[in-house]
Amino acid sequence: MKSSIVNLINNGYDGVVIAINPSVPEDEKLIENIKEMVTEASTYLFHATKRRVYFRNVSILIPMTWKSKSEYFIPKQESYDQADVIVANPYLKYGDDPYTLQYGRCGEKGKYIHFTPNFLLTNNFHIYGSRGRVFVHEWAHLRWGIFDEYNVDQPFYISRKNTIEATRCSTHITGINVVFKKCPGGSCITSLCRRDSQTGLYEAKCTFLPKKSQTAKESIMFMPSLHSVTEFCTEKTHNTEAPNLQNKMCNGKSTWDVIMNSVDFQNTSPMTEMNPPTHPTFSLLKSKQRVVCLVLDKSGSMSAEDRLFRMNQAAELYLIQVIEKGSLVGMVTFDSVAEIQNHLTRITDDNVYQKITAKLPQVANGGTSICRGLKAGFQAIIHSDQSTSGSEIILLTDGEDNEINSCFEDVKRSGAIIHTIALGPSAAKELETLSNMTGGYRFFANKDITGLTNAFSRISSRSGSITQQAIQLESKALKITGRKRVNGTVPVDSTVGNDTFFVVTWTIQKPEIVLQDPKGKKYKTSDFKEDKLNIRSARLQIPGIAETGTWTYSLLNNHASSQMLTVTVTTRARSPTTPPVIATAHMSQHTAHYPSPMIVYAQVSQGFLPVLGISVIAIIETEDGHQVTLELWDNGAGADTVKNDGIYSRYFTDYYGNGRYSLKVHAQARNNTARLNLRQPQNKVLYVPGYVENGKIILNPPRPEVKDDLAKAKIEDFSRLTSGGSFTVSGAPPPGNHPSVFPPSKITDLEAKFKEDYIQLSWTAPGNVLDKGKANSYVIRISKSFMDRQEDFDNATLVNTSNLIPKEAGSKENFEFKPEHFRVENGTKFYISVQAINEANLISEVSHIVQAIKFIPLPEDSVHDLGTKISEITLAILGLPMIFSVF
Repeated sequence: MKSSIVNLINNGYDGVVIAINPSVPEDEKLIENIKEMVTEASTYLFHATKRRVYFRNVSILIPMTWKSKSEYFIPKQESYDQADVIVANPYLKYGDDPYTLQYGRCGEKGKYIHFTPNFLLTNNFHIYGSRGRVFVHEWAHLRWGIFDEYNVDQPFYISRKNTIEATRCSTHITGINVVFKKCPGGSCITSLCRRDSQTGLYEAKCTFLPKKSQTAKESIMFMPSLHSVTEFCTEKTHNTEAPNLQNKMCNGKSTWDVIMNSVDFQNTSPMTEMNPPTHPTFSLLKSKQRVVCLVLDKSGSMSAEDRLFRMNQAAELYLIQVIEKGSLVGMVTFDSVAEIQNHLTRITDDNVYQKITAKLPQVANGGTSICRGLKAGFQAIIHSDQSTSGSEIILLTDGEDNEINSCFEDVKRSGAIIHTIALGPSAAKELETLSNMTGGYRFFANKDITGLTNAFSRISSRSGSITQQAIQLESKALKITGRKRVNGTVPVDSTVGNDTFFVVTWTIQKPEIVLQDPKGKKYKTSDFKEDKLNIRSARLQIPGIAETGTWTYSLLNNHASSQMLTVTVTTRARSPTTPPVIATAHMSQHTAHYPSPMIVYAQVSQGFLPVLGISVIAIIETEDGHQVTLELWDNGAGADTVKNDGIYSRYFTDYYGNGRYSLKVHAQARNNTARLNLRQPQNKVLYVPGYVENGKIILNPPRPEVKDDLAKAKIEDFSRLTSGGSFTVSGAPPPGNHPSVFPPSKITDLEAKFKEDYIQLSWTAPGNVLDKGKANSYVIRISKSFMDRQEDFDNATLVNTSNLIPKEAGSKENFEFKPEHFRVENGTKFYISVQAINEANLISEVSHIVQAIKFIPLPEDSVHDLGTKISEITLAILGLPMIFSVF
């Protein structure tokens, strides 16, 4: 649901937003260093893209927690949540490596760049390179969807020329490969790397140290810290053999090829002026208090299907349980005319809520004029001496309005952010245009109340103050037959528990409610407050902090007829210093044109740390109520590009007609399986261990290691429910059996190794349709020469796979075979790739190419050192010269 507002106009990037987290202490130096970084980056980027692009306008978003200054302006659509770059402290000090949250395919944009304040305030040039260069490295991840050209897990490989090479691009970057021993008594010893007798590669502790002085200009995605490196790898200089993420994700394409295929470069020519462009201009914007105006439809059609009741139930929940304390809230209702029900009121206590909720509409009649509703919303904001710029409007409507286009210009000028909620199948098709043009969220809600409560619950503050935001633990609709009881549980984990509400709604008669906390304390029906407006909802606010553990509830339908009951549980962070576990969800795009597949994404994290080992279920609903349930995976296969990054994903292909679809995601940790991933994220600039300069090894301080006790960071059981907004489908066939148009997904985690005379392969099974179902068969091809592209794959030798029966998508496949058609001796290299075929004979893309080397272990004493012989190297650590003896 993130939408960057960056535009590329006449070679210059406008609208880049760098946002500082509210928890970062005020520091002028931070702003100065951000400006210096971007200014340096602009010139470096200009030359790296061969005079094509630079940074023209950049906004720095100052948090509300900092003091106001005359040079700070009010933001419009710029917000922390949708910033391109965020500046925030890491959770659990896992280091200051700058990285980009990037989980799309090759060429797809990332979500944000994360810099820590410490990185921006401390001079770590010798470790990462200058900040401007680092920014360009990360911008390439974020904007063009390219990947790193190093690999910390596989730092060396055996080339087709049978030499051991450091994983890098380009191979023209020179250096030495050494092992550092400990330094007892102040004297350090190093040796050149020895070959591992089992793998044929260098021993595990071997490190590549680049020479400080280089002539190679490539590549920014390998090591921008080297002074000579000013360009991206091109087709001529690209190292297709290196086992890095760029080759794996982009089918061996060079970074420059991917960049040149990006939307940015389709219509951008190099600038012809002799001088580089002027320095970027910076706007300092300070977040203001939250201003929200509800603009609610009460036209005649809202009387159908209990829509007015459901709108009021959800709006009340928003005002009482979701909107952050201290926010300013107003309300407008509209039919063919609009009326301001409440000018902006500061939310401080229960009395204020009641004043606003008392004005919720009780009768539905009249036509639908969305523009009049919006204009009255702007008036309600201006009347209270607030600017519409940066204010939010929540527009809910079920009606069509053929005049909605007439106020688009007013909306743009207002600078307001408009979140739209389309209720039912007839809501105006232009609603999404309002959200898209203003950077707002877009939702579609169908017949039961949960769709509306999920939408309202998702519209929390975008200021980055996670600990103040409402978190939904449960939102369940239950159809219960007459006189029957239903039981359920909701876990409350130790990261939440403040301001906790249990809400029950009904359609005919209030049920009998029993709620029990983990220590056995019971709350009964009489403890739940029923709303005075007769909107069929009852709520209980848990006093103080809710007990950690499993809460149980029981609902008895006393009525003779069956009725729909819902249970909603919201809460907030337990402590301002410990971030809560949160889940967010979105689709890969807002609109789908059949037959293009879409991807469902859900991110589950605590602070910036991914949460692993949980169940994540997506529920996608169409306009006529048809639901598809998908289990999302974080296994690094199919739609999921990176394993264990806390981004759970899956292809969505079950189109059921055209129109709006809604997404909600339920993330649950059960049976104590959840844990935090404390490993450094991918897609980051390389932490350089040191350099060789004039025959001396200059070592950087070793990177901070995560302590073992933290590495097992477990999280107790939890539940989170979030809306992923809506998306629109066009061109889909009517519901029913339509022909298969999707092949199996590409295999992206193929691995190969020799075991005696056999090659063992393993990979994650794709499906019959992308990552769903079971493929029909596999095609495995093998070659002694390096396979570059699809053409080479088709010419390689087929492996007999007649006894390989594909498993269900997501399962682990293992296959062993003997390369019988080849002469195999010590050092023989094979290159292998796989395709899957489905029952409709559609074939997947070729997997990445893996290497298997037959290596017969030699006796330990006959394994020779490889590399340059150096008799004595002077080592300098933090400026202290020491002698390394090399054996």
